[in-house]
Formats: sequence, C-alpha cells, structure tokens
Amino acid sequence: MGKLFKKKPLDLLMYEAAQVGEHTLKRSLGWVNLVALGIGGIIGAGLFVRTAAAIADRAGPSVVLAFVVAGIGCAFAGLCYAEFASMIPVAGSAYTYSYATMGEFVAWIIGWDLILEYAVAAATVSDAWSEYANRVLGWFNMAIPYQWTHSPFEHDPGGTYGIMNVPALFILLLLTMLLIRGTKESAFVNGLIVILKVSIVLLFIGIGWQFINPAHHTPFIPSATTHVTAQGITHHYGGILGILGAAGVVFFAYIGFDAVSTAAQEARNPRRDMPIGILGSLVFCTVLYVLFSYVLSGVATVEDFRAAGREASVAFAISKYMHGYEWLSRAVTVAILAGFSSVILVMLLGQSRVFFSMSRDGLVPSIFSEVHPRYRTPWKSNMLFFVFTGALAALVPADVTGEMTSIGTLFAFILVCAGVWIMRVKHPELERGFRVPAAPLVATLGIITCSAMIYGLGWTNWMRLIVWLLIGFIFYFGYGKSHSHIDAPRPTDMPEGIKMTRDGLL
Repeated sequence: MGKLFKKKPLDLLMYEAAQVGEHTLKRSLGWVNLVALGIGGIIGAGLFVRTAAAIADRAGPSVVLAFVVAGIGCAFAGLCYAEFASMIPVAGSAYTYSYATMGEFVAWIIGWDLILEYAVAAATVSDAWSEYANRVLGWFNMAIPYQWTHSPFEHDPGGTYGIMNVPALFILLLLTMLLIRGTKESAFVNGLIVILKVSIVLLFIGIGWQFINPAHHTPFIPSATTHVTAQGITHHYGGILGILGAAGVVFFAYIGFDAVSTAAQEARNPRRDMPIGILGSLVFCTVLYVLFSYVLSGVATVEDFRAAGREASVAFAISKYMHGYEWLSRAVTVAILAGFSSVILVMLLGQSRVFFSMSRDGLVPSIFSEVHPRYRTPWKSNMLFFVFTGALAALVPADVTGEMTSIGTLFAFILVCAGVWIMRVKHPELERGFRVPAAPLVATLGIITCSAMIYGLGWTNWMRLIVWLLIGFIFYFGYGKSHSHIDAPRPTDMPEGIKMTRDGLL
C-alpha cells in the first residue's frame, strides 16, 4: 500500500522532458502558438451564453465586475499552473504535477478525473457545434433531419426520436485527423480560428459601443433582491451576492487555459513560453470579457435578456437596438461556431497528452503513448479518444455530458494549487522559470475559491464524480497498479543529479 503514494522522482521527469527522437513529441510551439491555444480553449459560446444568463438572473450591468472576480479566481490557479509548467515541462498537466508532489494514487485520480474536463467536454461541445452548424445551413434553406442531429434518447414535440448526432461525429473526426497530422499544423488552424472569432467579438464591441444607453447602466450595481427564473429557481439578484453569484456563472466561460499546460513537452522553450501562454491567454480573455459584457449590458435592458432565450440574447440585442447591423448577429453565430471548433481541438489535444504521460508511466496501456513515426503525435491515442468522444456525442444527450465537465476542472485546479505550495516547501532549490508571488497566499486563495465553486455545483454532480472515480479505481487496481513503472530501474544513460536549465539538460 505504501506504493500508492510513492512520488515520481523529479530528476526522472526532467530526464523525460529532455528526450528527443522519433518516439518523443516534437517541440514545435512558440509562445504565440501557446497563447492562441489558451484563447482557443477559453473563448467558446460561454462568452455569449453565460454573459446573458448572468445579466438576466444575477447581476444586471454589474456583470462586468463579476467577470473581474471570476478572472481573479482563475488567476490564482493560472499562476500555479504557470510555475509548474515552467519547472516541470512535461506533457500531462495536473496529472504530472500531482505525481511529483502527492504520489501515484492521487495522480491516477486526477488523470482519470481530467477525462471529465477534456474528453467529455469535447463531446459536449461537439453536440452544440452540431446545433449551430444546422443554424448556418438554415441560412441557405438546408437542414439536417432531426434524427441525424440528436441522440436516441431525445425526441421532438412531434415524437420523432433521434438516431445519432452525425455532425458532432463529423467535427470530432475532422479535428482528430488534424491533431494526428501534427501539433504545429493544429496550432496553425487554431490560430486562424482564434483570429476569426476574436475579430467578430471586437467588431461587436467596437460597433456596439455607440449604441450603449447610459440608462441601462443605471444603477450599475442593482439593489439586492431575489429573482425567480423561468425554471422556478430563485437567485440573489444585485448587490454583492448578485455579483458573486454571477462570478460563479461566468467562471466556466474561462475554463480551457489549463489545457495549455498539457502541451509543455511540445513547447520550444517551455520555461519562458509556458507562463506566457497560460497567463497571457487568461489576461487577454479577461479584458475581452469585461469589454464585451460592458457593451452587451449597455445595449439592451435586463428585461430583454430575461425575455430572450439565452443563446439568442446577443442576436436579439443586435436586432432590437443596433439597426442596420443585422449582419452582425449572423457573424456572432459564426463566431460561436468557430469558438466551438477551437475548444474541441484544444480539449482533444489536452486529453491525448494526459494519457500520453499516464501511458509512459505504465498506468494505462502503452498504445496511448505510441508516437507516429512521421508526424510524431500520439496518433493511436487520438483515434481511441475519437471513438470514445464520438460515442458520447453521437448517442448521449448533451445535457448529461455537460453537467460532468465543471467538477473535473475545479478538482484539477485545487490539486495544482496545493502542489505548488508542497513543492515550495519540499524542493525550494529547484530552478523555476516563473515563480508565483506570495505562493502560500495565492495557493490558499485558489483552493478556497475552487472549493467554493465545487460546493455550489450541488450533490448530483458530486454523485456523478464519485461514480466516475469508483470506475477509475477498478481500472487502477485491476491494471494500473500492477503495470506502474514507479519502481522500474533508472535509465542507464541518465546521470545523477540531473536538472533542467533554460537551455536544456544539465
């Protein structure tokens, strides 16, 4: 049982990070690619949907402050991720960091848990991609029948049941093939998508600014009351509690920046570029979110957002108040579709890299770490996760998969914040390309913030997490524990006292 909490030696991690050759991942990403990956993972439909929901039910125009609060909450975890990624530049993200600080069993839990964040999230977003793709087809008087855009467990008011979600399967296959082709090529396509969706968001901000009605921002922080939603749920509206509640709603529009850390083994200069990628994307998106929410809450009234459907609220505000710019509402739909595409891409990338590291450690079968001889990507892992995510997207309703994603993300954030503090105490001598300022305070605040978010998710999500972890324990004790490489002999070419410097192995 003592093996359960045995930690992976840091010098071995550094040795693995320094390896080159046809059986290792190719270091091809610069800081611009990493920032774009972060933005690609963060900006999805959450910007449009979550903002409207927070305005309507929680904060009114003070949603601007809610985005600041949520951004600060993410910054605690982001700072900790940045220190780890610059210190241990190995694929695997929170899984690898937990293995080095808290031992194999905790590492397995978080590696298994990350499937909820990456693979299940990719399936969920692909379902939404399918819906918006059908909307775009509708502009050209075309549509995919209901049966082929919904799961067998869904039906329309007329009693027509779905068969499978074909468009969701299509986008997952397309992006999987892109990832197999190469990380650099995937990053290039992601960069193009990011440019497109950010440009449309900036267009809305720039054009919408002239349509802001100061009366819609008065009072900026509404008096504290309660609001009952159309579903009969009562929320605190206005005041401090309204802002904090809205911060919890929009927090999930930030999820995705941590996926940058999974690409640490493919960064050309990870010690410098990983902190820039993680924190740069987080800061950029926070500024964009604040500006977007300020304009949106100033263009339309709170009653408008309560009356309009959440997903249609931005288009509704444009149509009602921004006369002459109806084309912009269609552009917003394109931005959402593009946003979904890049989120799926980044999630699939992150998932395959986590299992790449777990496979190298023997906790999952070696097929997950087999690298394509030409493209130097974990192609078999990509294909296996396509089968898994494709089955979820094609056959399981989106609302079921969607509720499973958030808790996995927050759990990972907590362990990373705790891990940074542990490493500061036990290994203060290690060279760090980036250091968290006031680490104990930042780590503690990160743990408290994320724990509060988990508490707010409710007991149903906790039950799903417990069931998922129990399934994971079966896999670990049935396979992972007996195949683990934790007690394997050190590589014969590995020198003693190895450490990583900015320029490579020392």
